[in-house]
Amino acid sequence: MSQYDPFAADYDLWSAEMTEDVPFYVDLARDASEPIVELAVGAGRVAIPIARETGKRVIGIDRSPAMLAVGRERAGGLPIDFREGDFRNFQVEEPVELVICPFRALMHAPTWGDRRRVFEAAAAALRPGGRFAFNVFVFSPFVAAHNHDTLERLDGAWQRIRHVPADNRIDLERGRDDETHGVISLSWLTKSECEGLIDVSGLEVEALYGWFDRRPFDEEALELVYLARKP
Repeated sequence: MSQYDPFAADYDLWSAEMTEDVPFYVDLARDASEPIVELAVGAGRVAIPIARETGKRVIGIDRSPAMLAVGRERAGGLPIDFREGDFRNFQVEEPVELVICPFRALMHAPTWGDRRRVFEAAAAALRPGGRFAFNVFVFSPFVAAHNHDTLERLDGAWQRIRHVPADNRIDLERGRDDETHGVISLSWLTKSECEGLIDVSGLEVEALYGWFDRRPFDEEALELVYLARKP
């Protein structure tokens, strides 16, 4: 079972504040031929706007049957192919121009080996000149110290945030009312690690932004927003 299966019903509560990434990925999709591939598509938070606003077909890969079921219901007649699969070894029928992995989903790959497989799979899926776009948190010790062991509540749902420095990991324990549903784990990636993964997979850095408005990445940035290109 995917770690997201127990949270499918409450997913929107915890993702509602993230909206600024959607126009960024939609704009990339406008510039690419279909199909667009989205890794960790979930319930279609990004794929549905892409399909609706561009009319292009999207192939969405995710390990969570529960999240995919929500996505299929929401997508209606939009051209989105929700596929159950692992983003570490996904394949597509023909090379594509754009693969995206939004909303820090790469942080669900816990080890270097897992992440390298994702990047190599993305590179293999791209045609020459194609792009792999993704974003992850910048690790901030100040934010981590502030958030550690805090409890957040939204409409009866709750999550407790715990940082595990020895494993470079953050755990989000989630539940509703008096019931604990499980834990979602995220593993930090640094700027140097992201660029190492881009390099070993045969891709090249096209751009690095500090946010989805394409502002420059600088010492104040709290997000790594990458465009990588296949030569």
